[in-house]
This record gives sequence, structure tokens and C-alpha cells, in this order.
Amino acid sequence: MALGDFATKRMVEIHGSVPPVRFGSQFVLDAMAWVVALVIAETLRYEFAVGLIAFVPLILVCAAAVLAQLAFGWGYHLYRGRYTYGSFSEVRGLLWAVLWVAAVIGVPVAVFGVSFGIPRSTMFIALPLAFVMMAGVRYTKRLLVERSIRPGESAQRTLIFGAGYLGDALTRRMLLDPYSVYRPVGIVDDDPGKQNLRLYDVPVLGDRSRLGGILEQTGATVLVVSVAKADATLLRELTDVASQHDVVVKVFPLLEEVLAGRQNLKDLRNVKIEDLIGRHPVDTQVESIAGYLASKRVLVTGAGGSIGSELCRQISKYGPQELIMLDHDETGLQSAQLGTSGHGLLDTRDVVLADIRDVKALVGIFEERRPDVVFHAAALKHLPMLEQYPDEAWKTNVIGTLNVLNAARGVGVDTFVNISTDKAANPTSALGHSKRAAEKLTAWAAGETGSHYLSVRFGNVIGSRGSMFPTFTALIESGGPLTVTHPDATRFFMTIPEACQLVVQAGGIGAPGEVLTLDMGEPIRILDVAERMIAASGKQIELVFTGLRDGEKLHEELMGDGETNERLFHPKVSHSTVPSLNPSELRFENWIAKIHAAGSASGLNSVVK
Repeated sequence: MALGDFATKRMVEIHGSVPPVRFGSQFVLDAMAWVVALVIAETLRYEFAVGLIAFVPLILVCAAAVLAQLAFGWGYHLYRGRYTYGSFSEVRGLLWAVLWVAAVIGVPVAVFGVSFGIPRSTMFIALPLAFVMMAGVRYTKRLLVERSIRPGESAQRTLIFGAGYLGDALTRRMLLDPYSVYRPVGIVDDDPGKQNLRLYDVPVLGDRSRLGGILEQTGATVLVVSVAKADATLLRELTDVASQHDVVVKVFPLLEEVLAGRQNLKDLRNVKIEDLIGRHPVDTQVESIAGYLASKRVLVTGAGGSIGSELCRQISKYGPQELIMLDHDETGLQSAQLGTSGHGLLDTRDVVLADIRDVKALVGIFEERRPDVVFHAAALKHLPMLEQYPDEAWKTNVIGTLNVLNAARGVGVDTFVNISTDKAANPTSALGHSKRAAEKLTAWAAGETGSHYLSVRFGNVIGSRGSMFPTFTALIESGGPLTVTHPDATRFFMTIPEACQLVVQAGGIGAPGEVLTLDMGEPIRILDVAERMIAASGKQIELVFTGLRDGEKLHEELMGDGETNERLFHPKVSHSTVPSLNPSELRFENWIAKIHAAGSASGLNSVVK
């Protein structure tokens, strides 16, 4: 709510008045300012010899100035409710009104004033005096209104980290919301040039090196990080200090979302483990290349999954002629439809219930809908489950992918993006080998069609269904123990939106048969994540090491042996090629043999014997 809205509401609460009375009183004060300024002007002109003042002409000039102020003030909307109290816009309008009054009254006075006993300089001495008094009244009223609408003593004492634009906007929003649950008591900023700064009378108390002492000094119970795109290192440091003083750390949305009014103080949230693990979304510049989706028929397999549903939401922003969401999970399709259409009625043609293992159904759907672009996200992805049931990995990730590729080739799909995984690089598991085969089949289809058939590869996705973070959260909430495979195990992580941006971009910048891989930064040790999540929970949770599971790597790789690592269009996206695999060469026995040769564990051996 704007300051003017609060002010109007506050005036009504205090005086029982409606806004026109407020603006009428403002005109009376402005009129009095002109009268006082003109009297002072003549007094100064006659060097305080009041007996020399011709009061009747002075009264006539005052009356003319008052009428002119009403006319020009009305013309500049000073008395019609356009401006908030003491804003720069109001002061600018006031200045123009006062200048016009001074010109309209002052010029005749300068020419004819002596004849009537009015000094020529009267209006020009009165001009700055009147303006200062009018502006001063407005500023005083603004201070009184702001003081009356500040949050009460019951609001949480809040320390703000960051005195930049976002910190300025955040401080103002807190102070001008009488219902805010946060009351800023100090600001911390590392810029030496801001150490004496005060934002809306809230002082900068020091830099982060003094954070512990400042927390004790202010008695703050909440620390809000108001640094746009704060990195994980900063958040870890602030969180570690705050936890020693039992202070809650919260982060705020991006500045552009705040200024656009899409976010408010209610959107402050606690720091999540995702904020602390070192991943920071990479700007893939997807908008610059997503034009290939506009006015096209786009089909997404696996549309009900975590990646597929987010992919559908992003694709819908680029104006496709038709978005076809295909999955065999009806509940997942409903969630995807909610994200793209705002309803989950499941009675429209944008949702298709089908299984990629069903060749006949797939061919029928592709022939009827004839998509131009296909994103293939449907897959089985849980490594230990597929180690137990490798034939399921074969049926879905290998044969299912081939079914989608053949259906796409049959109707002349121009762009096909296969979503792969870092486990396909030097694979050691049934999951990795199945996704590697899918990459090779996609490369084969690219060679057959000459079209943009390619794969995109990334690591663990933060927050995806069944991934590490939701699993750890569930274990902690149930009281533990929290299980970790190995104390030194590391993984690459990325956010769901970031992963989907890469997928969309791949269709625009990838060459036929390529595999695109995002630079995912440094791998994160899983034990560090587990320990931070336990610390954040405040619970005493036991940590249990279970040992690496069958087919699982200690450290994942993004690029396989012999694969190139070229950065062609974006400094964070690598292009590489994989050998193609003709479907005529597909043999389940050969595929299983590769898993055995890669050292897949004894549990898998017992399944396939």
C-alpha cells in the first residue's frame, strides 16, 4: 500500500475526515504562507519600519496571490489528490505553481506597484519565503504521517544486511507498513563509504565483521539479507553467525520483483539449504534463442514430472501455437496443467495420457497432433531402483526413447531435445548406461534426419520429486536417522528452472547429434549438506553412513572420456559429441554385459543371472 493510501486512511481514522477536507486544509495553509511571506517581504524591504507599509494595497496583493495560488495549485493538481505527502512530484508541482503566482502578480507589481505604495521587489522577496513555508509544511506533515504508521513495538526487531537499492526499498517498506511484523533497528553493510549512512533514520552500524556484536547491541531477532543474488558463501557466513545468537536469517526476492509490486514483506522466507550449497543460477540467456518455439506445436513427454512440468511452464511463455503435455501419470498431468493453464480440469487437448512404451499409441498421437518440437523428459531416474530392475531401465529409458524418436521422425519433427543426466558420462550403473544409450540413439536419429536431434545433460536437480533434499527433509522430520552413502561423496546440483532453461536453450543452439552440458560449478559434498540441514532443524539427528550403493559413483562426472568440451555460444554451456547407435544394433544382452563390465554391483548380477 502506498504512503498516500496509508495517510488518507490515517487521516480518516484520526479526524473522521474525507480526503477533500485534507486538500482544502492544504490550500488554507498555502494561502497563509503567501500572506505571511508578503508581510515579511515588505517588512524586510522597509527594514522593519512597519509604519511605512501601505496595508490596504498589501491586503489586495495578498488576496490576488491567494486566488492565483488556488488557480495554479488546482491546475497542478496540488489540491486534487494526485500526490503523496511531501513527495518530489508534489514539490515539483508546488514549485511551478509558486513561480507562476509570482510571475502573474509580481510583474504588474514591479511595473505599477510604486504608484500604489507597493515596493517593486515585494513578490520576488516573498517567492522563496512562500515556497519554503509551503514545502516545510508538507514535509512536516509527511514526517507526522510516517511516524503514525510505523510498525509498533510488537514487531520483531530486525537487522538488515545491505544498504543498497534493495535495502533502501526494504527499510522503507517495513517502516511505512503499520501492519509489518518487522521493525528495522539497524543496517549492516561492507561498503566503507556507507558507514555513516542512515536510511529513513535507520543507521548503518558496521560491516559483517561486527555482525555478532551488532546483533547483541540491537537485540535483533531477525536478520534480513537484502543483497540481490547473494551467493552461497555470504549466506553461509551470515547464517553461521546468526545461529550463534539464535537469530533467524531471511532472504528477500529480487529488487525488480519488489519494485514491480509482485512481492511484499510477506514473501520474506527463511534461508533454505538450497541457498547454502553453492549453486547460483546461471544466466543461460534463454530469451535470446527461444524464438524457435513461437507459433510451433510443441510436445513434452514426461510432462507430469518435476522437470517436465517446469519445462511446460517455461515453454508456455514463448507463445507456442500448441503445447501438448504427455505423461502416463494423470496426477502429474493435472499439476502440469495447473502450472500452464491455471486449471486442472484434464478435459482439454493440451494433456495426453499415454506411455512411451506403447508404440501404437505414440505413433497415433504424433500423426494426429504433428508436433514441430519435442522435448523428451520421460524417464526412470532412481539409480538404486533401476539397479534392482535393470530391465525396466531398458524398456523405458532405451526402448521408450527409441519409440519417441521413431514417432518424431515419422512426422518430420524438426527439433528433438532428449533430456539426459551426468550419470551417462562414463556410466557405471543401469541408469547411466540406459541414458547413454538414449544419447547415442538420439545422435543416430540426428544423422538419419539431418535435423536438430540432440541431448542435454545435467546433474542432480534441487527439489525435484524424490531427490536428495526432499528425502533428507523427510528423514529429519521423522526424527532420523539421516542416511548418507559415504562421507566423501560429492554431487553436482542445479535448480529446476535453471535445468529447464538449459533444455530450452539447447534446442536453439545445439547442432544435430550434440550433447550440451551446463557448467555446474564445484561439486558439493553430500555430508556438508546433511550436517547443515540437521543444524537448521535444531534437532538431534543421528547420521548413518550406509556405503555406496550398487553402480553408484563416489564423484560424478560431467564429461565422458574422449568427449570434447567446447564453449561455442555461451561461456557456461559445453558442446560435445557422442557416437551414434543404430537401433539394429540394440541388444539387451549386450547392454547388460556393459553394465557387468563397468563393475555394477553383485545385487544387479543376481538379478540378471
